[in-house]
Amino acid sequence: MRRVVDENIGMLLLFLAAMTGLYACTGSSAKSPVEAASHFNAQWAMDARWEQGTAEVAKYDAQRVVYGKARDFEYVFILVKETFNEKYKVKTDDYDRKDLFDVMKVNKFCRIPTDNYPYHYLTSIFYKREQPSTVYKLTNTSQEWCGNTSKYFLEEGRKYKFGYNSYWDGQGIGEMMIDGNIMFEDQLSHALRALDFQEGLQFKQAVAESQVNSKATKPKIYQANFAVSKDAAFSLDTKYDLSQVDEVWKVEVQLDDDKTNTYWFGSNYPNILLKQESWDGRRLQLKETYMDAYWNS
Repeated sequence: MRRVVDENIGMLLLFLAAMTGLYACTGSSAKSPVEAASHFNAQWAMDARWEQGTAEVAKYDAQRVVYGKARDFEYVFILVKETFNEKYKVKTDDYDRKDLFDVMKVNKFCRIPTDNYPYHYLTSIFYKREQPSTVYKLTNTSQEWCGNTSKYFLEEGRKYKFGYNSYWDGQGIGEMMIDGNIMFEDQLSHALRALDFQEGLQFKQAVAESQVNSKATKPKIYQANFAVSKDAAFSLDTKYDLSQVDEVWKVEVQLDDDKTNTYWFGSNYPNILLKQESWDGRRLQLKETYMDAYWNS
């Protein structure tokens, strides 16, 4: 009898251990890579380039349609490694904490002039260094004469918490949960740099529409098709020296039947975004890139 009881207890302990492991895999601390994560190089952000205490600054000649007219402006993209703490989910000031982890921060800033007043957008995107395909945190703020709006998306297990504060009626202040098996359109300019580029590569991935706006509605999710190819005829209309690039990879992202974004990347590490053309008239062409500790200026 004692042997049977001991065996039953042992089986119960094994069952509890298995259930604990299952919960750990599905809880808020679990990793939640996107479906297409296998097409990305998880080591892309581990290069020594990001350990030198400087940020990559890339400046683009840009264009966006506002009030029915194409507006020209400069878009600045910043990429830098930071150490976060889990409690506050921001860059840490205390490096003796036990809850630290490294992220790559992408900041995108622009000022878009219009006939009456300018639009300002700052988008911050963070991903864990070992998960270049998966957004850990995304924030966007917009400021113009009509008001200001702030939004955030924060990874929580298999979903994202979406919080917002806008000036639009019917939106206002609130939060909701959305599906976590997504990429964000706004991350693609940097996440696609970590692709395992291959001629003819194709895959599908759910993509949330761009958040660079003043609205705070639930994001539209596209079931997007990705297609990778080389572009031997690539050219730029800027002064950027293309001799720094051996080859150019083109990535077409078809969001739906009449919405396709196209991105061009250099084949040389760090695979800088050279050009972007989006279905809604957004355009980017690289004109300058350099490493800088801009916070010391």
